[in-house]
Amino acid sequence: MIKSHGVRKLIKGEVFTAMVTPFNDDYSVNYKVAAELADFLINNGSDGIVVSGTTGESPTLTKEEKLNLFKVVKETIGNKGCVIAGTGNYSTQESIEMTKEAEKIGVDGAMLVVPYYNKPPQDGLYKHFKAVAESTDLPIILYNVPSRTAQNLEASTVIALSKIKNIVGVKEASGNLEQIGKIIFGTPDDFLVYSGDDSFTFPIVSLGGDGVISVASHLVGKAIKEMVKAIKKGDLVKGKEIHHKLMPLFKALFLTTNPIMVKTSVNLMGIKVGPPRLPLVSAKEEEIEKIKGVMKDLKII
Repeated sequence: MIKSHGVRKLIKGEVFTAMVTPFNDDYSVNYKVAAELADFLINNGSDGIVVSGTTGESPTLTKEEKLNLFKVVKETIGNKGCVIAGTGNYSTQESIEMTKEAEKIGVDGAMLVVPYYNKPPQDGLYKHFKAVAESTDLPIILYNVPSRTAQNLEASTVIALSKIKNIVGVKEASGNLEQIGKIIFGTPDDFLVYSGDDSFTFPIVSLGGDGVISVASHLVGKAIKEMVKAIKKGDLVKGKEIHHKLMPLFKALFLTTNPIMVKTSVNLMGIKVGPPRLPLVSAKEEEIEKIKGVMKDLKII
């Protein structure tokens, strides 16, 4: 395995929650509930929070709303956990500007999604992430989710980017274990590889990954943390048991487009995060009944 080049400003943690953005009934951001939810997550298994990611409905948030959320969440949890700001989009210049603004607020790191819609080649992706990283001192986590961006961030590109000191990790949601394995074994040993899909956390951590940026941790953060720790200690039997126990929930949370179901679930738990914003819509009655049944089986409600 390649060794580190220089000292990285590391992000610490095994379980991060990709937090939903709470809305009022009129679809305005509910910053009060955002603070309450952030505090709840840190006290229930999460080492940190990703704000304004896919699950946070980032494409529908204004720049001002994103910056206010970064500020509110960071002020709420302080040094109890890391706050990772989702600052990337399809535009390199806008991603640079947002990352700089987030850094001024005092977040602990930034997450940059693969630019979506315009489908840049690998060389373009490398130059995009390099340009953003060079504009900030924040630790950067890359986010590869080709099912949404229509472009895969290949292992060779991640390995090349890992040589940039403040690009410290990747959230991998490609579902390609061969690719993820190449990243784990081809990057410096302090480069973080997080599962971006709850159902892939067990195999990715078993391969040597570091943890998960999770949706299900809104509901079962402590159990996910227990699973990750068990795998890292070599107790694969315990890790596998937790994985299989939670798998019905992992699947139910994706009955329809994320974050529709997780917002439904958090509302059912009694934390009123409201509806998603258009173009997303609320869950159908049959979807609500399915997730409610899974939550009852796991004694979440």
